[in-house]
Amino acid sequence: MKRYEAVIFDWDGTVMDSTHSIVGAIQGACADLELPVPSDSDASWVIGLSLESALYHCVPTLTEHNMQAFLDRYRFHYLSRDPHIRMFEGIPELLLELRASRVRLGVATGKSRVGLDRVLDAMKLRDHFDATRCADESFSKPHPGMLLELMEELQLAPERVLMVGDTLHDVQMAVAAGVDSMAVTYGAHHRSILQEAGPTVLVGSVGEMRSWLIERV
Repeated sequence: MKRYEAVIFDWDGTVMDSTHSIVGAIQGACADLELPVPSDSDASWVIGLSLESALYHCVPTLTEHNMQAFLDRYRFHYLSRDPHIRMFEGIPELLLELRASRVRLGVATGKSRVGLDRVLDAMKLRDHFDATRCADESFSKPHPGMLLELMEELQLAPERVLMVGDTLHDVQMAVAAGVDSMAVTYGAHHRSILQEAGPTVLVGSVGEMRSWLIERV
């Protein structure tokens, strides 16, 4: 059985139960600026991408001229929901268990550095992770840049690393980096979309994630 020395997590929709908050913030900002409001499925499809890349995809009428106003309204709506966002049940315990097993832990996320640092501090999780990368300091998914940089920092070969995420973009990034991937179906993208991307394993809950991981680290 293959063994992994490091597990790299996506954040929104994988660690944090934030999918609905992101979708609502995108839709709220569109309504504020009188732009066409995307459907839930269109707004959730872009989760995991860098924010600006995501917005140009799901809000095609957005222009460079009104981008800053949109970002301001998006952050307003997201932060208004922020106090209610929690980690998925079982994730805190899993992170502690992996740390106790001396597994290296990382984050590769479409969040900004400011956004990730804020939630890591609020949740007292900064010490849980050995290395993190954000879309505003590297390449946006599905480019493999974030994973390649994390592997270089942690001095790990691709075959010793597992990427865990809830979107097509996470799986595609892992494939491009030569890394195995675990796709979780409780986040932003539907099981059928994730299956087509060809992850190493597909799980439907944090409990299934734990059972599969603990045997392989």
